[in-house]
Amino acid sequence: MVIMMLDHTRDFLHFQATLFDATDVARTTPMLFFTRWITHFCAPLFVFLAGTGSYFQTLRGKPKPALSRFLLTRGLWLIFLELTVLRVVIFFNFDVLTLASLLQVIWAIGWSMIVLAGLIYLPVAAIAGIGIAMIALHNLLDGVTVTSWAGPGTPIPGFWASVWHVLHVPGFIFPFGPDGPKVFALYPLIPWIGVMAAGYALGSVYRLDADARRRYLVRTGLLLTAGFIVLRAINVYGDPSHWSSQDTPVKTVLSFLAVSKYPPSLLFLLMTIGPALLFLAWADEKPADGWRKFFITYGRVPLFFYVLQWIVAHTIAIVASVIAGKPTDHLFGNIVLEPPAKPGAGFGLVTVYAMWALGVLLLYPLCKWYADLKARRRDWWLSYL
Repeated sequence: MVIMMLDHTRDFLHFQATLFDATDVARTTPMLFFTRWITHFCAPLFVFLAGTGSYFQTLRGKPKPALSRFLLTRGLWLIFLELTVLRVVIFFNFDVLTLASLLQVIWAIGWSMIVLAGLIYLPVAAIAGIGIAMIALHNLLDGVTVTSWAGPGTPIPGFWASVWHVLHVPGFIFPFGPDGPKVFALYPLIPWIGVMAAGYALGSVYRLDADARRRYLVRTGLLLTAGFIVLRAINVYGDPSHWSSQDTPVKTVLSFLAVSKYPPSLLFLLMTIGPALLFLAWADEKPADGWRKFFITYGRVPLFFYVLQWIVAHTIAIVASVIAGKPTDHLFGNIVLEPPAKPGAGFGLVTVYAMWALGVLLLYPLCKWYADLKARRRDWWLSYL
């Protein structure tokens, strides 16, 4: 959760954030590359562990029909939030005629929950098989191009091309017609549904005793991590972009690690979920004290934190720019998709890291208050926030 906020703080504050991809080996620096790369762990783990958390509800005795209804209604709620509230808190404007919405991780989690609402009636092994197949095989679709146009002579994608953007290839869609607001589908759904299904299946491991569970997590984490290294070294399948030798060893390493997130390739998911399982094994049954207790507070209120961190990161960027006498116009536009409007906007990475730490600290009292509220009360609506 906290690492995610680093990426969004960089989006608003760094002077090069929207000028080029921070993992573009030809243009980036090692520090900028790894500032972006470390945040790659966030989205796959949100989706994966959302599936695991859903299985935990069965461990607590929730019947499958009740769990299915919850996943369906929560999924619809998350999609609604992505299309409405999050569009405003991300961009700080109501210019829906230019960009109606940006379909990101909350959208992907919402649809994945809706699909999982039906999958949970299958045996866990079948759910695991479906999830693994979607993760492992979806890169076979990389060469598939779906071309359809909204009208003669127009570059606007038609219905089937739009469906393909939603399912597998990021891109603009025009749900209101060529002259209406556009939507950018950043998180295609096919691999993310598989990630949540696999996460749900992993939840069954927590029926084992602690030692057996940790051994399973370590073995699986090592297997996935080794799979990433081997497949990436072979350089044939698993990611649409291949790595190559560069003019320095450091850049060659960066090229090796620069895998595709949109959509998340097989190698991207192996690279992130594998080490995450090793971390889960290490953290399993550690006492929730000290620094762990600090970070667990954010994890107890994930959606609450997710919405607020956009607002806090964006506000910090505006305040810092005003204090430094820098332009702020771009911070009220579609900042994630457009470059700064004026030269001189933004700051260096040192400022980004300092403002990230400030934002995390500012959010702690609010997250602590809300986490304590959820612990004291059992109102049904609290499970949706």
